[in-house]
Amino acid sequence: MLLAIDTSLGTSVAVVDPERGVLAETGTEDTMRHAELVGPAIRDALAEAGVSAAGIGAVAAGMGPGPFTGLRVGIAAAEAFALGIDRPLLPVVSHDAVAFRWYLEGGSGPLRVLTDARRREFAFSRYDGVDAEGLPIRTAEPALVARAELAEVPGTSFEAHAVPAGALGILALRALEAGRELPPAQPLYLRSPDVTISTGKRVSR
Repeated sequence: MLLAIDTSLGTSVAVVDPERGVLAETGTEDTMRHAELVGPAIRDALAEAGVSAAGIGAVAAGMGPGPFTGLRVGIAAAEAFALGIDRPLLPVVSHDAVAFRWYLEGGSGPLRVLTDARRREFAFSRYDGVDAEGLPIRTAEPALVARAELAEVPGTSFEAHAVPAGALGILALRALEAGRELPPAQPLYLRSPDVTISTGKRVSR
């Protein structure tokens, strides 16, 4: 089984199983209290799934894009949990999980995943369907775009208000099964603290 944690928007935690899918998923769209909420969310997800920490085989962590403070909370929690139980950490681009669920639920064709980056900007990633293993094909790395310029970016838009940890966990499992290389364990910050990235540039690592 795998524990999945994402705090790139709100706080989302799930326990997933290769055979049975999502066993438990809990979270909130609250974007301010990640540090308060992630611990109880992990506890509740494990309890709902009926599994102890020792029963977790790996921990998937959403790497963003997301704001500096919130994103760090989830990644630190995932790293600490994985270290505490001596299990591997599996980094996943958070937008990939959103695209994965969108296509899984019947979406097709080019897609722009959007998340609120504040300062009148969106963080966006571009996709073009799924591959033979059902994994989303990302055609452009996460970047920032001014809301006023969004119409210039091709593709169907889907604005996510939460990143589903269940989809993030299933995506990590499928990528491992397919022998795919996971992204580096480097947070995709929307911008460095108090520094604005110019529109159209890739988010910072």
